[in-house]
Amino acid sequence: MQNWLASAFMVSRMFRIETGDDRERRDLLRRRLLDTNTAASPVLRALRGTPGERELPLHVWALDSTGALAGGLVGHTWTTWLHVTYLWVDDSHRGSGLGSRLLTEAEHMATAERGCRNARLETWDFQAPGFYKKRGYEVVCVIPDYPPGITEYTLTKRLG
Repeated sequence: MQNWLASAFMVSRMFRIETGDDRERRDLLRRRLLDTNTAASPVLRALRGTPGERELPLHVWALDSTGALAGGLVGHTWTTWLHVTYLWVDDSHRGSGLGSRLLTEAEHMATAERGCRNARLETWDFQAPGFYKKRGYEVVCVIPDYPPGITEYTLTKRLG
């Protein structure tokens, strides 16, 4: 026990710990983590420098007859995955099939134009886990109390 305390004390004396937002350090940390991960993983090493390495935005918008936003999907593709970040449909258009159309279009773009084979997303229990399950998504992770009182689900789907 005493050796551990001595080591902890030495570590705290060797480094100055700082907090706060720092874009330059964040970017440096991200680059160094990418380099470390690339060195450790043959899969990531093979991916490095290929078109699949880049995250590409994928956005699908639905506008009503006046040009107002009726719904939309924001996500990105990376390697062979579509990641749906946001899917939203205005209350006045819910139940019309618009959400399904947006998701289907994003999945089609991801597979036909970008070679994606899988999709993933996160949703909360009060949002749309049932909606996604009806469209072939399967729950792969459940995080209760994230945030407290809410359950978050991660779902995936095999595309194509």
